[in-house]
Amino acid sequence: RKSKIVNRKLPNGVRQYSPSQRAQIVNRQSKIVNRLNPSVFLLVLCAHPILFNNSTIMLQIDHIGIAVRDLSASNELFRKLLGTEHYKIETVEREQVSTSFFRIGESKIELLEATGPDSPIAKYIEKKGEGIHHIAFEVADIVAEVERLEQEGFVPINREPKRGADNKLVVFLHPKSANGVLVELCQTTN
Repeated sequence: RKSKIVNRKLPNGVRQYSPSQRAQIVNRQSKIVNRLNPSVFLLVLCAHPILFNNSTIMLQIDHIGIAVRDLSASNELFRKLLGTEHYKIETVEREQVSTSFFRIGESKIELLEATGPDSPIAKYIEKKGEGIHHIAFEVADIVAEVERLEQEGFVPINREPKRGADNKLVVFLHPKSANGVLVELCQTTN
């Protein structure tokens, strides 16, 4: 016999569940989740408020990072694809990468080109070729979010936030702890 999951709705419209109720929901949905592509599972997991103490800690998908060999050729390709120009090109010297941003609705596409042979992007392209490199989620408090995710079993590549492109503080989560997806947490700085 299945127990009924009781919840209450908070004034902001978010349903409140106890930790054991959240566990029941996750267990009931596991058959469906196990059939999902790992990337889709990660998006569902990060976006579903029931799993995150009754609020969405991940504010939104900030951008999808795409590793490219030639930034100018890729800018032209994505201009044709998206029907809009990139709005910014930026170099992050510490990471040996040049980036270009396209805005799509509330999210962005970030093209990443290596500026040196030892950059993480150069190594990624050498190993896997061009393509989706990471997915980035905007968070309100990056330090608190890293602590929460570590408690959930995710492994940060850099525990301390560092300055990234587009005026953000960033932390990356190891793909081995996120179904093979490199996850970036980012917080806008003033």
